[in-house]
Amino acid sequence: MAGIGGPAPEDGAAADEGAEPDDAVVGGHVALPSAPPVGPDDIVDPRAKAPRSRRPPVGGVLLFGIAIAMWWPAFTLGAWGDLFFDQLLTVWVASTVMVFVVLLQPRPYPRRALQVALLLIPTLWLVLTFVPADDDENFGVLLGEILALTVALLGIPFTIWTLARLVWPEFGSQLGRGRRLVAILALVVTTVGSYALGANQEHFLTCEDFSISGNSEPPGCVHEPTPAPAP
Repeated sequence: MAGIGGPAPEDGAAADEGAEPDDAVVGGHVALPSAPPVGPDDIVDPRAKAPRSRRPPVGGVLLFGIAIAMWWPAFTLGAWGDLFFDQLLTVWVASTVMVFVVLLQPRPYPRRALQVALLLIPTLWLVLTFVPADDDENFGVLLGEILALTVALLGIPFTIWTLARLVWPEFGSQLGRGRRLVAILALVVTTVGSYALGANQEHFLTCEDFSISGNSEPPGCVHEPTPAPAP
């Protein structure tokens, strides 16, 4: 029942004058939370550079892999004066697989024909080995020997390089001219050094070292000194 002398209060009106309004709703609108105060440490200098992301040393990993694959053919060439058939056939298998990988790359693929032609060099060497030779002066024999050296000394790094470019397309652009020269120089030094070690194996290896590792004794190797019999 309404009091005398004034209208009845509406339903939902605040009963207590000291009640505070809800923090989430002020005047019928949703109030957003206030931002924390900004201190001097929170001010970002626009001239400051963003931290550079650390790129993985892809070039170093690639160079390491090529050097590991190259040292043994170079060493055998210096120690035995020849290349083992398993080394050449390994390069042929890897390069043949890479030929199909390159051919299956979507267009456009730069220098596709050149890469395929270079990767087919081990196949050409293998075909020439089936050509009958009458004597050692046959042109096919000479060409086969040259291709065998090319397969072993150039086919291995080129095959690995092609694989790296397929896995990391931006790899070539990450290496400047100076880094490429350093990588080539390091590869040449390790390959020539491995050949020199093979050619001078008698100074630090023995025939027994080759025998116990499952290899044949290279020409010019020295045997371990036989201990004198006890008196």
